[in-house]
Amino acid sequence: MNSRQHRWLAVVTLVAAVVLLAVAPRFANSYVVALLINLLLYAVLATAWGLFSGTTRYVSLASVTFFGIGCYTVAVLAEHLPWPLVLLVAALIGGGVALLVGLATLRLSGIVFVIFTFGLSELVRQVVTWYEAKIAGSVGRYVFLDVTPAFIYWQLLVLALAALLLGAWLGRSRLGFALRLIGEDEAAARHCGVDTTRAKLAVFTLSSVFMVLAGAIVAPRWTYIDAAIAFNPLVSFQVVIMALLGGGARFYAPLLGVVPVVLLFEVFVKYFPNHFSIVLGLVFLLIVYLLPQGVIGLFARAREHA
Repeated sequence: MNSRQHRWLAVVTLVAAVVLLAVAPRFANSYVVALLINLLLYAVLATAWGLFSGTTRYVSLASVTFFGIGCYTVAVLAEHLPWPLVLLVAALIGGGVALLVGLATLRLSGIVFVIFTFGLSELVRQVVTWYEAKIAGSVGRYVFLDVTPAFIYWQLLVLALAALLLGAWLGRSRLGFALRLIGEDEAAARHCGVDTTRAKLAVFTLSSVFMVLAGAIVAPRWTYIDAAIAFNPLVSFQVVIMALLGGGARFYAPLLGVVPVVLLFEVFVKYFPNHFSIVLGLVFLLIVYLLPQGVIGLFARAREHA
């Protein structure tokens, strides 16, 4: 089978998968739909994380910052604006925050960048908590929207497909090539004429907008939203674990980590509800130790030995 046939096979497989996923809520029960929503949510978050961090190797723990911005935008504006406009406002706010954060942090690298993004998430959570308590005079906000789980699911499916298409485009574009150069050696990329700051800022902002929209879309699932829910730091760590398990070598690789980890977490929440953070840490250590290149790297080694 030549490369053209491989591409056609991939396109046909993708179309068939999208069609099957699109009709799934018509035949599934409420639990299965809720599980599929969770899978699509983390598919969007992990794919968006991989677009930037997987290629540049800038490990970001700020995923929940943008996810929470999306949630809180819905909590504040959903009763006052039409739904499409709420999503647009959320994307604009999240994109603006991402630009500011990127301008302030993307000259950092390594462990300093990791610590800064984690600190940013905690800062935003504390600021929102303070504002709700001292200014708004509440702890959180109620979200009353007539949105069905199926509608949430279909929106997430479209968003996940858009993230994958963006990843496929980046894989073939000059911008994607620049990001891969940055991931290999940023100093060498600058010497080759790559505007590393602009490239990182553009993709960091794009990936953040996807996270914001994911948070906005799933917000109606919760009748009540507070800072602890919207800015739960475990979300960032779960996204990193899923992306690392899949591997960062391909734009679709994080998806290979989403399905097993989401299913595992369903089991952990049921049987270890009081020790979830401990189990999460153990999973992270096992992935880093046993699969440093992720599932993609495992497949690559298998092909080499075949």
